[in-house]
Amino acid sequence: MTSGAIGRAMIGLLALAMATSTATAGVGDPQVSTDHPWYPGELACSTFDRLFASQAVAFERLMGRPPGSDEDRSLASWLWRSTHYWHGQPADLDLWGFGFGTGPDPTIREYWTGLFAFGFGLCGTTHAQWCAEIEELLGHARGRVVGVRGHNSFEAWLTGGPYGGGRWALLDHDICTVVFDPEGRRLLSIPEIRADLDTLADPSHLPDRQRGWPLGGLHPDDPEAYDRYTTAEYLAGYASAPPMVHLRRGEVLRRYPEPGLDDGRTFAFWGLNDRNGDLPGPERSRTFVNQPDRVFRNPEGSGYRPGQARFANAVYRYAPDFGSGDYREGVVAEDESSVTFSFSTPYVIAASPPDDEPWGVLDDGCRNGLVVRGWVDCPVSVSIDDGRTWLDAGRLDAGALDLTDLVKGRQHYLIRFGAGAEALADAGLSWMTVCQANSSVLPRLTDDGSAVTFLASGRAVTSAGPVVEHARTHLVSGSFDSPRATLSLSTPSGEKAVAVHASAHVRSGNPPDPEVTYAIDCSTDGGISWRPLASDWAIPRRGEEPDDFWSQSFCWGSAPIGADDASSVLVRFSNTGGKPYARCEAQLVYQIPSPDWTRVTFAWSDDSGDRSHAEVVPGGEQATWVVPTGSGVQTRWVEFEPVAGTRE
Repeated sequence: MTSGAIGRAMIGLLALAMATSTATAGVGDPQVSTDHPWYPGELACSTFDRLFASQAVAFERLMGRPPGSDEDRSLASWLWRSTHYWHGQPADLDLWGFGFGTGPDPTIREYWTGLFAFGFGLCGTTHAQWCAEIEELLGHARGRVVGVRGHNSFEAWLTGGPYGGGRWALLDHDICTVVFDPEGRRLLSIPEIRADLDTLADPSHLPDRQRGWPLGGLHPDDPEAYDRYTTAEYLAGYASAPPMVHLRRGEVLRRYPEPGLDDGRTFAFWGLNDRNGDLPGPERSRTFVNQPDRVFRNPEGSGYRPGQARFANAVYRYAPDFGSGDYREGVVAEDESSVTFSFSTPYVIAASPPDDEPWGVLDDGCRNGLVVRGWVDCPVSVSIDDGRTWLDAGRLDAGALDLTDLVKGRQHYLIRFGAGAEALADAGLSWMTVCQANSSVLPRLTDDGSAVTFLASGRAVTSAGPVVEHARTHLVSGSFDSPRATLSLSTPSGEKAVAVHASAHVRSGNPPDPEVTYAIDCSTDGGISWRPLASDWAIPRRGEEPDDFWSQSFCWGSAPIGADDASSVLVRFSNTGGKPYARCEAQLVYQIPSPDWTRVTFAWSDDSGDRSHAEVVPGGEQATWVVPTGSGVQTRWVEFEPVAGTRE
């Protein structure tokens, strides 16, 4: 497609998106943190800069000094992930449009989704995601997933001091293991450990060499897996746009660190139903999550306790106001006979399974993920590919519809009501979307007065992907499974775009060719000019390698948008080796022009019983306050709500 044709296609998409545009308000990107030493909340970890600052604080708290070297920073990263992410089996995303758990690679490899929507994964899943963090922390391709016996481990390429120009070092957070040499000078690689496994994998052998860090911290037999060294996965995961929430007027987000929701008995999740401890949903009995003080200088390891780590929930409730016109903040299309709303989340839509089977969330008959209420006789339909196709959801003629099976395991949907705004105005229309979240990234209060910081950047994000069929709606040139593809993406109502993120899943070959380079470019003028998001991206080969390799990899990048009036972008993917792109995705970050104020409410229990406290923060401002907690605090939930009447 020529640049002019691409531009015309973008204009058509933009016109559709803006057909019902209104002044965007609500609250963009609300976040909080508390003074909890380990689990302050998302404002401490929602960007890599914030994350690395939090990791440095935790490292210094244990070591008495800030991290300075590659080794220090890697251990700080390893420590944080070991105390915030646990081994468990998530339900896959339907990335390829073939159904859950199918397609060429159903693994959840995106970093922020893994961290915020799950907080648990199998060994290969978590270590693939961690590649993106190490990429940001140390540099290009300096982390890799390594196959060992019955396990996928991780190595980082460290430099300086005893590592000289560079050595691979084992950093396995899934089984909470690092191994130092006999003198305690440096971390060892898997081949070095394998050469003297019985001695080096024995925690009782020269224990001081470990400097207090665990070796087999979850179970002493775990390091036996290093007796094999089979495959390497370079660039095995990636990072897209950081997690952002956009709440429209009439929409409330409440997050629960513990499962059960308000009644304590509603369990909605997206993973294996372990039922360990006789409670539904994913859990982990051996982990340092929720007991981070045991991770350092503790020869007893994590111990075993059913339910030591479990899932959390994020619940969106939306009751659009048709009387004031505020409902249009959530609308993407409208005419006299229908109104279509959008929904997106950094979490993942959960489900209450119809049975107690391990994979019941994948069965038909799930509940509580999306429930629509209202008294109007109209058809309802749902799209999970940005409106290219629609799924019949039935009629809203009996007061409620449970649409969980249509949207579970997703992070985005459109919902269309087959009635005009006038008919919907008196229907009492509302809907609830229940998502799974990682408890470790939710804010927790502390005893005897807990300090809280709130910030709303006023930003939001719209996406093309990661699901192939969602991205295909935005494909304007080239094709997937070919060496070139171009996506088009616009802000929902012509808002100013401020940043673009993009990534690609590449069939890069086995072994990977380090001479092939990959590029991602973007254009804000319809393809007339381009600027790089990722350029000269290659798969370098370093140090000792196993005999086999993963035949795929990821390329990703981001950049701010400098154009003052840009509201749309083209993103182009290409490479010099003719390597096909299995799938591509892009995210466009935009600025909300008229931010509302935010009511922030914490609910907790302490020695005085069940309590709550709310503060209202002006739009666009940062605020701090103290929540008047007592002793024995248990955080029950935290809620964000846009406050009306503040728009200029």
